[in-house]
Amino acid sequence: MSTAELDGITVAYDDLGTGLPVVLVHGHPFNRSMWRPQAERFSREGYRVITADLRGYGETTKPEQSERTGLDVFAADIARLADHLGIERFVLGGLSMGGQIVMEFQRAYPGRVAGLLLADTSPQEETEEGKRVRNETADRILAEGIGWYADEVLTKMVSPENVRTRPDVAAHVLRMMRTTPAEGAAAALRGRAERPDYRESLKRVTVPSLIVVGTEDEFTPVSDAELMHDLIPGSTLAVIEGAAHMPNLEREAEFDAVFARFLKEIG
Repeated sequence: MSTAELDGITVAYDDLGTGLPVVLVHGHPFNRSMWRPQAERFSREGYRVITADLRGYGETTKPEQSERTGLDVFAADIARLADHLGIERFVLGGLSMGGQIVMEFQRAYPGRVAGLLLADTSPQEETEEGKRVRNETADRILAEGIGWYADEVLTKMVSPENVRTRPDVAAHVLRMMRTTPAEGAAAALRGRAERPDYRESLKRVTVPSLIVVGTEDEFTPVSDAELMHDLIPGSTLAVIEGAAHMPNLEREAEFDAVFARFLKEIG
């Protein structure tokens, strides 16, 4: 692990391998270990893979309890880390909230993106009901801790069948969720409640783009992936059978195969 002092916070990150830079952004409420299988494999295969704990997650500085962390703040953190590492242009990928951060980064810094991976995410702005639920969930996490949330959503993050047959994956996902700082999770939930609509900006994407989704995903179903596929010119859609919201862990081999093909096309 390495750390960097950026914008008043200490960012924890891993920087593995050499070659084409690939930055992978974790989802909520996880940490950079979510991408460990991909970081280890692709760093051995000629890529420089960078994974960081987002602001308020993992080993990166957490915000004060009253803060709201918008997707624009997370995107700016990624830009600052890339500057710190001397990387101007890179492949950028994210899952779930990480995918929305990627969309925000693409909107704000399009010239820095060499390719996009959008996994199990959605481009639409939050609904009024969604805003209410996210803010209420943030309140409850601050009051009671995040354990109840982790237990409640495990079988949506990882399909019930994979919880049964892949206990190692289920344990990893549960551990990430249970160890996420409550303040960081709550701040991000409040920020996501105010996220913009990325559908128009996706129409302007000109770089190679891969969209991945699990067939069992209840949070961001296949229809959301199909929407992004329709919006992004020339994009590739990969639907991973038997995975829910975490195909890179639930169906690692299948996910890695489509990602490997995508990276080879970029160079």
